[in-house]
Amino acid sequence: MRCQRSLTALTLIGAALQPAALAEIPSIAASSLPAAPPPVGLPLLQAQVSCPALQQRVRAVVGGEKAVWSVSIADGRGRLLADVNGTRPRVPASNQKLISSAIALDRLGPDYRLSTRLWRQPDGSLRITGEGDPDLDITQLRRFATLALGSGNGRILLVEEPPQRWWPQGWEWGDRYEAYGAPITRLALTSNALDMAVPNPPSRLQRLLSQELKRQGGSAAITLVSAASTQSEAAELLHEERSVGMHGLLSLANTDSHNFTAEVLLRQGVGSWDLPVARQRAMQWLSAQGMPMAGVNVVDGSGLDRGNRVTSRLLAALLLRMAQHPYAHQYTASMAIAGQRGTLRSLWRGSALEGRFRGKTGTIRGVRSISGVLETPDGPRYVSLVSNGAGSPNGTIGAILEESLVPGLCPL
Repeated sequence: MRCQRSLTALTLIGAALQPAALAEIPSIAASSLPAAPPPVGLPLLQAQVSCPALQQRVRAVVGGEKAVWSVSIADGRGRLLADVNGTRPRVPASNQKLISSAIALDRLGPDYRLSTRLWRQPDGSLRITGEGDPDLDITQLRRFATLALGSGNGRILLVEEPPQRWWPQGWEWGDRYEAYGAPITRLALTSNALDMAVPNPPSRLQRLLSQELKRQGGSAAITLVSAASTQSEAAELLHEERSVGMHGLLSLANTDSHNFTAEVLLRQGVGSWDLPVARQRAMQWLSAQGMPMAGVNVVDGSGLDRGNRVTSRLLAALLLRMAQHPYAHQYTASMAIAGQRGTLRSLWRGSALEGRFRGKTGTIRGVRSISGVLETPDGPRYVSLVSNGAGSPNGTIGAILEESLVPGLCPL
């Protein structure tokens, strides 16, 4: 639930935090990307609908709301079984996380963990670096403090991103005060959120580390340095704290829809915390997988930014591609389960869909999206449903998924 504040208070706080007026988010033209590679034994999503029976049923369910829906359903061979406005770009909300998590799993692998490290530099100063571990906590901070005492010259450098990179520029100011809209930083105790977002994470970290050093009988001069600063090649690694494994990180993003984790996965997956660079690399990765890119624009990693644009065909094609991936099981296992787990646990409980649909939900004002894998008597279906302005989207989504379960509609 959002905390209520006066509009004046929000305006004043926003003005204080905002480094500069927000510029319009540029789109990345699909024509500027490299051509998709030829298929190498893997099914790619076909362009023409090949199952009239399911297509007719989906159209009937959507009915008069056709204009606000995009629906694409594919099978394991890449056949496009049904499609309504599948090439129309729409705001995806948290279905964006399917892209971020796919990139991270593909580029980093299933054994990857985020690291927070303590270094001793040749001049005796200590340096703490991080990769955005969402579960970094006070217990780990205490270990850093203990190791810092007596290990350096009394100077500790916290390596961090500048404030203008803490939020994707299109995140609404009201969202930035909520826990789900916490700033994205490399050193993030409790994901930079308590009951609400922590507005200045480095300041909080400085304060807590100083208090912990004092509690243990010591002190240090703690300063911030830019993540762009160069670390000496002769720096000695004194200690490392590692995050949960990739499965846990993916589950945070896809089962629990944790925005902070999804943003970190995008940045680490493409190898850059400079979001414009990360966006471009994400688009290049999608194109390299043979995805249909027309109208697609990756703006952030979580879907909280309304500048994102995807098509239901892209999401269905991505699910199909990841089903053929060497880490396919890890990707699918990270999703919520209808009627049982995560953001789908309260949907379709006791229905034919319970336990048979794994997917990712997405909800922001005026947007409802659900994409995932449906197990049917005729094999898996890779389904993406995105609405921008539907009246009762959950009912429509459930009805389309149930129609997709009907056996024999789409014979081989």
